[in-house]
Amino acid sequence: MYFAVINTLPPYLMRIQFTKMVQFSLLVKAGDRLREFNFRKLNKDESGVFAVNVCDERGNRIFFNMEKQDGHWRIDPVTSPPKWLDQNQESLQLALEEELKQWANN
Repeated sequence: MYFAVINTLPPYLMRIQFTKMVQFSLLVKAGDRLREFNFRKLNKDESGVFAVNVCDERGNRIFFNMEKQDGHWRIDPVTSPPKWLDQNQESLQLALEEELKQWANN
């Protein structure tokens, strides 16, 4: 998916910049279940932040961010994730890294 950012320049100087939107879903075993995690890259800067959401046992959607810190993807502690999500952070990180390798090849 792509979206266009149009600069506010006079028409003869106007440029259109396309930014690739990265969004995907991954199935990861977390909390004794296979769960579908939905990822969307936030293009704030080059460091990389993903907005992630997943359903819990009751069907409530849990929203959190993952940021790359010291070469590892970490769940933003401000969101205070549930215990089962925090305990499975490493498997979520590995799945995210694998998916990003595939996106880099495209």
